[in-house]
Amino acid sequence: MRMLTSAGVLVGFCGSGGTPLFAGSEIEWLTPQNEYRPTEYVQGWLKFWFDEQERLKAAKNFQKSRLEFLKKVWSNDRNLVSENFNCNDLTSAFNCYEENVEKAKKVGDLLCSEALITKRLYKYVAGCTKLNGFTRQHESKDLANAFLNHGNYLAYGLGACTLWVLGIPHSFAVMHGKTRRGALVFDVADLIKDAIVLPWAFICAKEKMDEQAFRQLILQKFTDHHALDFMFEQVKKQALANSIISDNLP
Repeated sequence: MRMLTSAGVLVGFCGSGGTPLFAGSEIEWLTPQNEYRPTEYVQGWLKFWFDEQERLKAAKNFQKSRLEFLKKVWSNDRNLVSENFNCNDLTSAFNCYEENVEKAKKVGDLLCSEALITKRLYKYVAGCTKLNGFTRQHESKDLANAFLNHGNYLAYGLGACTLWVLGIPHSFAVMHGKTRRGALVFDVADLIKDAIVLPWAFICAKEKMDEQAFRQLILQKFTDHHALDFMFEQVKKQALANSIISDNLP
């Protein structure tokens, strides 16, 4: 523990593959007792968070990054291309979503636009995998819904990891509301869910994979597409966007 602390390593309990993070029923980390751990990210986050318009701007940036990541992954993953996933088929929907994000006056507008593009993505992915008639129901026992739940759960683990390492409390969400303690985890996880979890949940359901095989595939895709790196990059970028940190801070 002394060596881990000196290296600034956070210690946590997690599932196989590094996600999800848990200790009992709560996400938890053992933080090194080190008064010199950097604080610029939480300071930068809190600097803009109390301003409603700045929170909205951050939420918009996350949505734009989310869409760009989806386009990148779907275009570069040969397995998805072989399954006939093609971003060009969704150009109109993506353009409309980008316009709606830009025009949004409040977070509620963003949530409505997100719901519409998500519904469109479900329809498209269901069509590609011949699972027409799919309905998103969290309590449903069908494979597609079960794999979506499982994959999203793994994405939440990566989101929680990102925030804890950077020292940003989970409560300071920019989109999912201020009434849920882990809301920012959902914001960060959304950066990669549509790009990776969504298509593979449907593909694996079509192939009738078992849950363990699906889990291993999703974890491998997170690694292949540097999902955790992308989360860190986006959160750090947003935290420092309007912040000039001085080494002489008291």
